[in-house]
Amino acid sequence: MNEIETGRVVLLTTSHRVAPGLLSWTAWRLLHDADEVLCADAAHPQLPYLREAGVEVKQASPTAEELVRACSGGRTVLVIATAEGDRSLTDGLARLAGSGRVAMPDLELLPGSYDLPGARLLDLVQVMDRIRAECPWSSRQTHRSLAKYGIEEAYELVEAIEEGDADELREELGDVLLQVVFHARIAEEGHDAEDGDDDSASTGGFSVDDVAAGIVDKLIHRHPHVFGDDTATTPEEVKAHWLRTKAEEKQRDSVTDGIPLGQPGLALAAKLSSRVRTAGLEVPLPTGEGVGYELLAMAARAEAEGVDPEAALRAAARAYRDAVREAERADPSG
Repeated sequence: MNEIETGRVVLLTTSHRVAPGLLSWTAWRLLHDADEVLCADAAHPQLPYLREAGVEVKQASPTAEELVRACSGGRTVLVIATAEGDRSLTDGLARLAGSGRVAMPDLELLPGSYDLPGARLLDLVQVMDRIRAECPWSSRQTHRSLAKYGIEEAYELVEAIEEGDADELREELGDVLLQVVFHARIAEEGHDAEDGDDDSASTGGFSVDDVAAGIVDKLIHRHPHVFGDDTATTPEEVKAHWLRTKAEEKQRDSVTDGIPLGQPGLALAAKLSSRVRTAGLEVPLPTGEGVGYELLAMAARAEAEGVDPEAALRAAARAYRDAVREAERADPSG
């Protein structure tokens, strides 16, 4: 009897990352069955679809006390949450319930639509669009002017991985992701003029969706053991699949094609050595005087033994840094 007398308050939340109108069956049923549907935001994106479905929505911002009174007699009042989440209303209901002054209706939070994994990426695209349009610095950037940041962020990401700091890793992954979205936004504009230089090569004609679609297609094509009929039960078989499909796609004239020469020297030497070894070629290392040839031989040996020479050298350098700091602490006078 008490439940019938006090009624029910339902707070309906929806995700702005899901197309308006795409609500759960439970949400639609309650919207039709509720005695009263309220929404404080006259521009709420759900309203046109609710009205089209025959749901009468009253624009109102009731206080907690007003909402409780509206539920008297066993009525169900559904409140469509605004983008801000109606914090003042929920706080008011919590205070009222804690006061013990009134008989409270049943309170229910009903998610009408949910974010799918990756939904926050939509927020990033929207934020990037606005920054590109309104920020004096961001609006002037080009692929070329941002290139150095891509290199810096990649190095910082590697450092976070090697340091094993999860919070730092999350942040650096975000910084790398920003570079991807930033470049895609520039490309979507269809030009990459450097301060008005019309001689700059056009790199437009694609968007962040095209970038995502391209890597999705590539991953599917290079994983026939996951998305096709091929089988692979070991990492070695997976790598063989990958190399075979990659070779079919690239149709290279040389095993060295596609290796970026601008990467760090040890990584470059290891990559060349890996390509040669994987192709089964017998190509002697060049000989000569100087440290460069010695480093080349060491990098090739490391790669053959399954060691990343860049990572190994960085680890040794960090150990050297720590030793220097320890020596400085032991002898503050320097």
